[in-house]
Order: sequence, then C-alpha cells, then structure tokens
Amino acid sequence: MLKTVDSYIDAHRDRYLEELKAFLRIPSISTAPEHKEDIARAAAYTAESLKKAGMENVEIIATEGHPLVYADWLHAPGKPTVLCYGHYDVQPPDPLDEWVSGPFDPTERDGNLYARGAADDKGQFYTHVKAVETLLAVNGSLPLNVKFLIEGEEEVGGESITAYVPENRDKLHADVALVSDTAMYAEGYPSLCTGLRGLIYAEIEAIGPSRDLHSGLYGGAAPNAVYALIELLAKAKNEDGIIQIPGIYDDVEPPTPAEKRSWESLPFSEEEFLAKEVGSTALTGEPGHNVLERVWARPTFEVHGIAGGFTAAGAKTVIPARATAKVSLRLVPKQDAEKVRAAFKKFVKENTPKGVRTTVRITASSPAVSVNPDHPAIRTAAKAFGEVFDRETAYISSGGSVPIVGDFDRHLGIPTVMMGLGLPDDGLHSPNEKFSLNNYYTGIKTVARFFQEYGASAS
Repeated sequence: MLKTVDSYIDAHRDRYLEELKAFLRIPSISTAPEHKEDIARAAAYTAESLKKAGMENVEIIATEGHPLVYADWLHAPGKPTVLCYGHYDVQPPDPLDEWVSGPFDPTERDGNLYARGAADDKGQFYTHVKAVETLLAVNGSLPLNVKFLIEGEEEVGGESITAYVPENRDKLHADVALVSDTAMYAEGYPSLCTGLRGLIYAEIEAIGPSRDLHSGLYGGAAPNAVYALIELLAKAKNEDGIIQIPGIYDDVEPPTPAEKRSWESLPFSEEEFLAKEVGSTALTGEPGHNVLERVWARPTFEVHGIAGGFTAAGAKTVIPARATAKVSLRLVPKQDAEKVRAAFKKFVKENTPKGVRTTVRITASSPAVSVNPDHPAIRTAAKAFGEVFDRETAYISSGGSVPIVGDFDRHLGIPTVMMGLGLPDDGLHSPNEKFSLNNYYTGIKTVARFFQEYGASAS
C-alpha cells in the first residue's frame, strides 16, 4: 500500500507542482492593506484545494482580521484525529531588485522552487493537503480523522487564530496537531522539532527634557533620552553575553542527556555557521555553552532598534527629548513568561538614569514549548520521516517561536508534531525564498505515511 501511495504521488508530480505554483502566484501579503483582495483569494484557493482533496465541511471563517479556513474528514471511528495547521499569508517581498525571478512568479531553478511563500508556509502546509488527496484517491478513505485550520495572519501576529482556538475547543478537538512551518536541520536530515523558545517583545520609551534642546546651551546639564537608553540597555548584558536581569536564569534547565546526544550527532560546524550563516568576525554568547545550546536552550536578550533624535543628512546639535528601543527576550521551557515580564519591568525601572522617565510596553508574549518525544504520535512521525528519507530522524530544537503550538497545548491540551520540511538556507522573509522540490514531494509522502502508520498504531 505504501508503494501504491508513493507511486500515485510520483505519477501526479507535475499536477501537484502546478497547483502549488498557482497558489504562490497570489500575493497574499498580510501586512499590506492594498493586498486585502489577494488575502481573500488565497483563503478561497486554500478552501477550494481542500474540497478538491476530498475534505468535508470546508468553510472560510470571517474574523476581525484575515479569514481562517477550516475543513475536516471524520469517518474513522476509533482512530486518532490529527489537526493540521498552516498559514497562507506571506511576508512582503522587498527589496524587489534582489530577486533573480519575480517573487510571485514561481520559478524552478537548481532543484528548487523560488517564490515568496514557497517554504513559509504555502509549500509546506500544501504537503498536508496533497497527502490527504493522495490517500483518498488510492484508498477511498483516510486511516484516521483529519482536521485543517489554516490562517492568514501568521506574519502579522496571528491575533484572529489566537482568539478562535480557545472559543472552539470542541470543534478543534484532536489527539495531536501537525505543523510544517519549521526547517529540517540540514538537507537529507529528517528532523522533528521538540522545543521552541518563547518570546517577550517590548518597547522601552525614554523621556528626558520637555523638548529637544540645543546641545551647546544645555549639554552637560540636561538628560539625553537616546543616551539614557544606551546606558540602560548596556546594563542588561555583560561583556560575556550573560543577562543581568535578576532572576532570569532561575528556572532555566540544561538540555537532557538525550537531547545532548541527539544534537551531538548533527553535522554542525561552528566555523561554517560563522562563515555561511552569521557572516561576522566572531560569535558571541555565554561561555560554557556550545552554539546549539546557546540558540536552542538558553534565554536571550536582544536589542532590535533604537529611534530618537536627529538622523537625517547633515548636522543638528540637539539633545533628544524622547527615544524608543525595541527589544526582545527569548524564553526556554520552564521559564514563567509572567515572572520574566515582571523582572524585566523592574530592571528597567531600577536602572533608568536620573532625569529620565521610562515606560515599558509589552507588545507580544508567548511561552516556550517542549514536546515529549515519547508521545506515540511523535514516535510514529519520527519513524515515518526516517523511512522516507532513509536516515534516522533527529530531534532538534528551534531558537524561534511558533505561538500556535503553545495555543494548541494550552487550550486544546494536545502536543504538536513539528515536521519541518524547509531547509536552513531557504531564505524565509528574504529575497529569493525557495523550497526544495525534492522536499515538497518527499514531504507529501512523509505526511501520508505518518497518517497511515499513526492510524494503524491505534488499531
């Protein structure tokens, strides 16, 4: 039966690819109001693809933001239910002049498909749709129950799905979620992500004098809002990169021995990471922790930008009255997001230079997530992934955040199989985003095999 399924996918490769290309031609940029109609077209295309695949109860759900798309197939009594998630919205393609081919003109090149959204996330979640279509075409039924929930706001915060999930627990009830919105560790290395760092994103506003002041008349006496932020932020980490916010490391646990063994088996080169991915003269971070630990299992504090004062061409000798810094903290499992938020606000208050008032605004907050690799669905997914790629599946973590995974855990009480099919060099959010054509087809086979084996394991 597995050979039959794989043969069907191979026989329909051209059609499956052309359908994905049609999807990628829709410029569904969620952050741009002028693309509202394109967002609606992408939602409609998603719904129509699910119908053609054989899914039932397909609906486009209006929200205060962009639409959600839901579908289900529930004719496998006694079998598990998998909730498939994805997003049809994409990032803006700028800068356009750096694209070799048009961002919404999907182009095959060197075994890859280049287009905005190819890997993030249209190409990846479309493998779920095609896996369902394949199984229904070959067998006339699915080996388990399947639900889809696809959103159009992932790139702008996902507020609508965050509100929808807790209000629709019964409708979304499942045994496990399936998300393909991460990357394999390396080409040819099947990898399941079992840990995600959480995120606290904040703006710090500093206010000094009542107005911008002449630096000649007031310099040396008046507080400077930009410099106050520099002083404050410089206290947040020491020269070794160790965060100085009291209590930040209290609940941080080291990687388990099993995690360390899995990470040590990966083909990681610090020199290649520095040269090919970071591109600086040296790496930074906490002493005593290797690079993978620092990006997967340690909390971080980063400054993303400072605005204030005069930045135009020429000179204007002012002491800025106001300045704003955008910062983030990445959290690891066991850290309490509320506790860290409180500690951060206290740190800012206690370290604000004299003559300056500061305000902290938390604009996003999500906890870290860890998934038990011994869960039956995770074990089955790892087995299926390894069989298709003919290599043992590695368990990895991600330094990034996928908030919906936490929502599924918190509100539905289910773990998530994070089956990334992208590659680290796919250029997400950058010009020339790509998705490996081999990973697209083998991804469909992997999802189909996971459905078959997970359904069979519940017999």
